[in-house]
Amino acid sequence: MLIQNNHIGYTILNNKVNFLALLLVLLAFCQCNTKNTSSDIQLGKLTTELAVNPIGIKKETPRFGWELESNGQGVSQKAYHIIVASSKGKAENGEGDIWDSGMVASDKSQLVPYGGETLERASRFFWRVKVWNQHENGSDWSEVNFFETAPDASFLDAHWIGAITREESHLPEGRDYHTPVMGKEKKEKWSKVDPLAKQSIQLRKTFEAGKDIEKATVYISGLGHYELTLNGEKVGNSEFAPLWSDYDKTVYYNSYEVKDLLQNGENAIGVLLGNGMYNVAGERYTKFKISFGPPTLFFKMKLKFTDGSEEVIASDDSWKWSNSPITFNCIFGGEDYNANLEQEGWNKPGFDDRTWQPVVIQNAPKGKLRPQNAPPVAVQKSYEIQEVNEPEEDLFVLDMGQNLSGFPSIKVKGKKGQKVKLVVGEHLKENGTVGQGRTGGPHYYEYTLKGEGEEFWQPRFSYYGYQYIQVDKVNLPGQEENPDWPTLVDIKSNFIYNDAGTRGNFASSNEIFNQTHELIDKAVKSNMHSVFTDCPHREKLGWLEETHLNGPGLFYNYNLATLVPKVMQDMADAQRENGLVPSIAPEYVIFGGDFTDSPEWGVACVVLPWMYYDYYGDPSLIHEYYGTMKKYVDYLSSTADNHIVSHGLGDWYDYGEHVAGYSKNSPIALSATSHYYFGIQLLTKAAKMLGNTADEQKYSRLGENVKAAFNKEFYNEEIQEYGTESQFSNAIPIFLDLVSPEDRDEVLNNLVEDVNEKGNRLSTGDVGNRYLYQVLARNGHNELMYKMHNHYETPGYGFQIKFGLTTLTEQWDPRKGNSWNHFMMGQIEEWFYRSLAGIVPDKENPGFKHFYLKPKVVGDMTGVEANHESLYGNIKSAWKLDGDSFNFEFSIPVNSEATVILPVEKDAEVTVNGVDLEQFEGAELVENENHPALLLGSGNYRIKSTYGPVTK
Repeated sequence: MLIQNNHIGYTILNNKVNFLALLLVLLAFCQCNTKNTSSDIQLGKLTTELAVNPIGIKKETPRFGWELESNGQGVSQKAYHIIVASSKGKAENGEGDIWDSGMVASDKSQLVPYGGETLERASRFFWRVKVWNQHENGSDWSEVNFFETAPDASFLDAHWIGAITREESHLPEGRDYHTPVMGKEKKEKWSKVDPLAKQSIQLRKTFEAGKDIEKATVYISGLGHYELTLNGEKVGNSEFAPLWSDYDKTVYYNSYEVKDLLQNGENAIGVLLGNGMYNVAGERYTKFKISFGPPTLFFKMKLKFTDGSEEVIASDDSWKWSNSPITFNCIFGGEDYNANLEQEGWNKPGFDDRTWQPVVIQNAPKGKLRPQNAPPVAVQKSYEIQEVNEPEEDLFVLDMGQNLSGFPSIKVKGKKGQKVKLVVGEHLKENGTVGQGRTGGPHYYEYTLKGEGEEFWQPRFSYYGYQYIQVDKVNLPGQEENPDWPTLVDIKSNFIYNDAGTRGNFASSNEIFNQTHELIDKAVKSNMHSVFTDCPHREKLGWLEETHLNGPGLFYNYNLATLVPKVMQDMADAQRENGLVPSIAPEYVIFGGDFTDSPEWGVACVVLPWMYYDYYGDPSLIHEYYGTMKKYVDYLSSTADNHIVSHGLGDWYDYGEHVAGYSKNSPIALSATSHYYFGIQLLTKAAKMLGNTADEQKYSRLGENVKAAFNKEFYNEEIQEYGTESQFSNAIPIFLDLVSPEDRDEVLNNLVEDVNEKGNRLSTGDVGNRYLYQVLARNGHNELMYKMHNHYETPGYGFQIKFGLTTLTEQWDPRKGNSWNHFMMGQIEEWFYRSLAGIVPDKENPGFKHFYLKPKVVGDMTGVEANHESLYGNIKSAWKLDGDSFNFEFSIPVNSEATVILPVEKDAEVTVNGVDLEQFEGAELVENENHPALLLGSGNYRIKSTYGPVTK
C-alpha cells in the first residue's frame, strides 16, 4: 500500500470497502448469530450531544456517540444498529418504538445523528447500540442510556418572583460602574439602593401529591445563584448555579429529575437566593458594580403520575418569602451568616410560615431562557491545615497548603452570639498577616454562632482565590482552649471549579516540567468556573485570549465538549451591533479603549470553533457561529487602514525590564494585523466548509491583500526580520504563514538567534508565548525549547516553583505581579502533549479518528508519559530511555488509527510487541525521509529500538 503525506511526506491511501457487500454479509451473520457473546468488540461510554445522559437537549436531531473496547489490535467498526425507545423497558427488550436505525454499514461511532420522527419536547428517551467489527463479529448490546429534550419556550411560562421589584429597589442600570474610578455621582446612585434588593432571601411553597409519582422534573433558574431543596434535601451538587451569563441576552436554567425526593402527601419546596454576578451591589470590595435586578426565582416542576395524569407546580404569587440567615453576600466581597436567624424546618413540610411575606411578581430578565448544558461548578477537593503561625498575639494564620479558588468550611462550637471571622488571601504581608492589597479587599466570611453544640457552615454565594486563612481569638484544633473563645473543631479549604472532568495527564523525568504542569493545572482549575476567568479574586472576568492561546492545553487536559459551546454563546451575546467582540465575555463592565477592543482577544470567536473541531471532530460551532465570526472579521476590516489594524493591547505582559502591561517589545499594529489575518484565514475555511462560495472568494482575496500589506508594513528585506526584530515579531508571521517561502528559513534563524542571544530566554508575553513555543517546536528546535524552560530563573516556570508557589502567576516574576493565580502564561502545556509526548491531532481527520504519535526526546530527559481521553477512547504515549534501549508504549483507541513516527535513526532496529518491524503484520510502513514511520490500528503497542534517539 502506497503511503504519502503532504505535511511530512506521506499520505494514507485507505483501501476502499464495498459497503453493500459488507452489509449483505453482516445481515447474514446477524441472522445466524443473534446471541453471540464471544465478541472481540464491546461498547464503552455512550454519549448524546457529547454528554452522558444529558437533560435539556435543544437540538431536534441529537447526535449519538460511543466508545469501543477490545483486547485486539487493528479493531475497527464496520456497522452499527441504534434503537431509541420511549421507555427503558422497551429499549431493554430491543423495541425501538421511537427510532430503529437498522443495521447501518458505517465506521462512524461519534456524532451519529438521530434519524427518526420529530422528538417530543420535555420528554425522556432511552437508547442503546450494537456494533460489528471488520471481522463480522457483533458486540453485545450496550447498556441503556437516556437523554431528555428541553421544553418548548411556551412551557417556560412561570412567573419570576422575589421580595422586591426592580422599580422599588432603586438599583442603578448600566455597565459603566468600574469601582476604582467611580465618581461621586455614581457612588450616590448605589447608596440609594433599598437594602432588601441586596439581601439573600429564602422562598418556599408546599403542595400535595396524592398519587404515586412516576416522574418529576424541575426546571429552575434562581438569580444570581440559588440552592434548591425538596423536603429539606439539597438538589444537585452545584455551587453557584446557574452558570453566569449576560442576563440581558441569555439566562440559564437547570433541569433535575427529582422523583426520589418527593413523597405522597405534603411536599415542601425551599429555595435560597443570593446575588452572584446578577446583582453586584455589595459595600465591601467590588471590581465593578452591576445589577440586572434584585434576587429572583423562576421555577417549574412537571409531575407525571403512574395513572398517566400530570400536574405542574410553578413560581407564582402563591409562594412566600423571608430573609435568610445570610446577612451579607457579594461575589466579590464575601459572605456573613447569623445562625440565630435560622428558622428550623423552613424548607420541610409542616413548617408554620404564617409570618412570611407573600412574594411579588417581578419583571423577567431580558435574556432568553436556555437550558444549561455545560457542567456545573462544584466542590472538587478539600484541604486541611498544613501550618499555623501567630504573627500577632491571638491572631492566627493557617496555611492550607494550596492556592485555589473556593471558600472555607468550618465546624465550630461556642456560645450564642460569638463570631468567627475568616479573612482569606493568597499572599502574606511582611508582618505575616494575610494580605489582600493585590487581589481586592476587604473580602471575608463571618459566622455568628447560635450556641447549640457543633455547628457546620460554609458560604453559598461567594468565593475567593486564597491559600491562607486568618482568624483571631479562636481555639484551633489540637491547641489549648481559651474558654472565652469559640472553638474551631475543624476547618477545611474547599477547591471549587467546573465539573467538566479531566481528560489528560502528563509526567516526565524532568521535575521542573512535572511541577510546571501541576502549577498550570491548579491555575486553570481555579479559573475554570462559569467562564474561563483571569483570576479567582480581583476580577473574575472572562478574558477571551486565554481560551485560544491556551486552547490546545485546555483541550488536552479537560473535557470541554459542553463548556466551550457555552463560552461561544457568551461571545455571541457580548458581540455588539457593529460586530465588535469585546475582550471579556460576559461583558459585565465596559472598560473602554484597548481593554474593550483588542483583536488578540476578540479573535477567539473565530479560532475557538476550529480548535473544537480539531479535538472533537464536531463542526457544529463553526456552523452555528459563522455569523458571529463573519461580523467580527468585518468589524476589524472597518478599523483597518490600508489593511493594517493598529489598536489593541498587543503582546500583553511581554517580558523585559519595563513594567508589564501593553506590548513594549513588539509593535501593537503587527500583533493586531496578524490576528486580523488569522481570523480571515479561518473564516475563509469556514465559508468553504459551509459551501458559501461567494464568502470564500471574498475573504480569500481579503486575506491575500492583508498578507501583502502586512509584509510591506512590517517586513525588513535587508535583515529578513519583522517589526522590531523581537521574538514575537518574527514568530507569529512564521506560525501564520505570512512569511514568503523563500524567506522563511532566514526569519526562523533570526528568531532562534535572538533567543540564543538572550541566554536562551524568552521575551514574549501572554499573546506571544504560544506562537514562539510552537514555531520552535514545529520547526526542529525542541532542544531550544528545553533550554528555554529547564531552569529556575526568570523568565521561566522554574522560578515560580523555586519561589514556593502552587499555582501559575500573572507575571514571570511573581514579586512584581498582582495575581498569583493566573493561567494566561500556561501555553507550554501544548508543548508537553504535542511535542514531548507527541500526541498530535490530524487536521484532515479531526477528532482523533486518525492522529499522529511523534514524541520528541530533548536534553537529558529519560522519559515521558502522557495520555489524552479522546472521544474514541484513551490515547497513551510513553517513552523511556534505558541504557542502550529506547522503549515506547502507545495505546490507540478502537475505531481509530495513528501514524507513528519514531525519534530514532532511519535504519534503527525496531521491534513491535517483540516482532521485527518488517515482520509485524499489524503495521503498515510509511515513507519518511528521516525516521522509521508506521501506520497502526487500535491496540496497545510496545515498541523497542536499540538505536539512540535523534533530537529534531
